[in-house]
Amino acid sequence: MRWLYTLLIYLTTPLLFVLLAILGLRNRAWLQHWPQRFGYFTPPHKTGGIVVHAVSVGEVNVASTLVKALLQRFPELPLCLTTFTPTGSDRAWDLFHDDVFHLYVPLDLRGAVNRFFDHVQPRLLIIMETEIWPNLYFEAKQRDIPILIANARISERSIRAYSRFRRLTAATLHAVSIAAQSKSDASRLIEIGADEAQIEVTGNLKFDLELPTDLLEQGEEIRQSWGTERPVLLAGSTHEGEEKPVLEAFRQLLKRFPQALLVLAPRHPERFSRASRLARTCGFTVCLHSEYADCPPGAQCFIVYAMGELLRYYAACDVAFVGGSLEPIGGHNTLEPAALAKPVLFGPHTFNFEEISNQLLHAGAAIRVHHARDLERVATRLFRQPELRHQMGHAGLELVKSGKGALEQTLKIAEKLIT
Repeated sequence: MRWLYTLLIYLTTPLLFVLLAILGLRNRAWLQHWPQRFGYFTPPHKTGGIVVHAVSVGEVNVASTLVKALLQRFPELPLCLTTFTPTGSDRAWDLFHDDVFHLYVPLDLRGAVNRFFDHVQPRLLIIMETEIWPNLYFEAKQRDIPILIANARISERSIRAYSRFRRLTAATLHAVSIAAQSKSDASRLIEIGADEAQIEVTGNLKFDLELPTDLLEQGEEIRQSWGTERPVLLAGSTHEGEEKPVLEAFRQLLKRFPQALLVLAPRHPERFSRASRLARTCGFTVCLHSEYADCPPGAQCFIVYAMGELLRYYAACDVAFVGGSLEPIGGHNTLEPAALAKPVLFGPHTFNFEEISNQLLHAGAAIRVHHARDLERVATRLFRQPELRHQMGHAGLELVKSGKGALEQTLKIAEKLIT
């Protein structure tokens, strides 16, 4: 089965590069460092450490807490952080600079994977969330490199895809240690072939997020510049097809709250300019983060033209809508605004964060909306009821506090695998 998979990977590699080239038309960073994707790079000065793979921005943000803890617990071991997307790469640099060795993960070609391992020679490979790459896993096991899937999760939708190749998936996951987010995730992983004896339910690392000590102060400064009397709705991590209903909802909100401000933070940088054009087309006075550090009083829509800034603006808003959920993307991290005691809104499509979404809803910390009219109705209610905003924010903060602990359990597993 593996030989057939490898053959398909080789046959489809040219198509992947066509896709990367197309992505490069929108974001030129996709055209850079292609040799790294084939395992060609200058080796780090020190080898024999830990490799952590986090595919993109969201995974890097979650991995950051674990990476910092690994650097503290194993200061003698070098750490290599791999990503797949340019935005993930940029975020890794912003967070760690030269504290870690960063590069793009190799494509799952046997030659590329072998060159990668030859250069880095890790003692432990940690995969964030659930990235199952057969050749990467098989080559690691042949070299006696232990593998840990940290913060592992798998949705019902993913099960259907993996189940078609259960034989290959089961062979890939054999002898792989797994730190699952929940019992449901553990059960689903067993369903696609993971060994039950290798799985430990550790909880979700997202609950262990470390907020900058001055984050609330930064949020207060931003809010002062906006005006403390202005109701502020933030729509974070939005995707194609989501800005329009958000803008429609905000248009109706302005009829009741003429001084309201919409802060719009698209998920991907290549979409910043399109979001701003759409907001202007809808008739809003638009201010860009790239032009102003703060939003002028006359602006109705402030578009965040930068990566890694979202937490600061969550800290400054009244109501936080988390995107990737009105469209069937699967949602994004709703614990970030909850950890800042903000009422959280999200759409119907949260299958990538099913457990967290249900916990927030059950705790009374979040409300699910289904369309523009729904978003406008709920935001109106929250703008009018500061006591409800406080109640929801407090519930979310308490939920985040109660969910901590996954980091320490994950570190204990990593420690056993290294020693």
